[in-house]
Amino acid sequence: MIRTVHVPDVDDLAKARERVSAVLRPTPLDTTGNIWLKLETAQPSGSFKVRGAIAAMQDLPSDVEVVTASAGNHGLGVATATALLGTRATVVVSGHASSVKVSKLQAFDSVELIQVGTTYDEAEQHALTLTHGVFVSPYNDPAVIAGQGTIGYELDAQVDGPMTVVCAVGGGGLASGLGLWASQRPDVRIVGVESAESVAMSETIKAGHEVEITVGDTIADGITGNLEPGSVTVGLIKKHVHSLVQVTEAELHHAIRYLASNHGVIAEGAGAVSVAALLAGKVDVVGQPVAVVSGRNIALPVLAKILA
Repeated sequence: MIRTVHVPDVDDLAKARERVSAVLRPTPLDTTGNIWLKLETAQPSGSFKVRGAIAAMQDLPSDVEVVTASAGNHGLGVATATALLGTRATVVVSGHASSVKVSKLQAFDSVELIQVGTTYDEAEQHALTLTHGVFVSPYNDPAVIAGQGTIGYELDAQVDGPMTVVCAVGGGGLASGLGLWASQRPDVRIVGVESAESVAMSETIKAGHEVEITVGDTIADGITGNLEPGSVTVGLIKKHVHSLVQVTEAELHHAIRYLASNHGVIAEGAGAVSVAALLAGKVDVVGQPVAVVSGRNIALPVLAKILA
């Protein structure tokens, strides 16, 4: 079944800006290298996902419970929003979800955590069957998309002149939101980055219809999986995102080491894909390159292995 989802516009983006800025401080921009870093790792949840969660959940009455599926970071964003807004949520993740993200979710008294299946797709399918709350997709939701796009308004104040903003793409909520913002800025282009092991978005756009992919092994667990049928992010990315590129596991590992050694920044796999693409020369840059470092929630043994 295909859900009917409103396609967000710049009015939704403006509304999200008011909601998010009332709760969250702007994240810093590291300008010490050639690649400038928008550090969403500084968010209280450890990733940008808390923006979309706040924007979506402030649309709902406080006594309405949220139900969502997540690879981990959206769930943590929703959990953080429940603590900030005084609400409750059910978060469904797969049995193979990142252990560090699961342990952080378990620490929230305001969250019921359910683990189902072995993939994000199975977790999402289960969450869509739950009827005790309102489903808030990690990407196929107008308020969530608009919330992620609020990064752009912060960049308005942090960067002068033309820029190329590079971000991770899984379900496409972040790239869609940034694309909406960039539609108001003719001197800005958005480039989305997928893991080469999970290319549902680029394959769907290329084919002109939904394509189901097989997900390979990748450290970028936060951007893996297939798309919800009919996701509005596909059309938004086709319209507003300049290009999609893919990075390999070796390029991802290099980017994580680069961020740690050159900037003292801890990034998870999905959080480092933007930097990986820029370091590998895969992005057609106009103006200042800005990489959205979208998350820090990586298990310490995994990080140690990569740094070693």
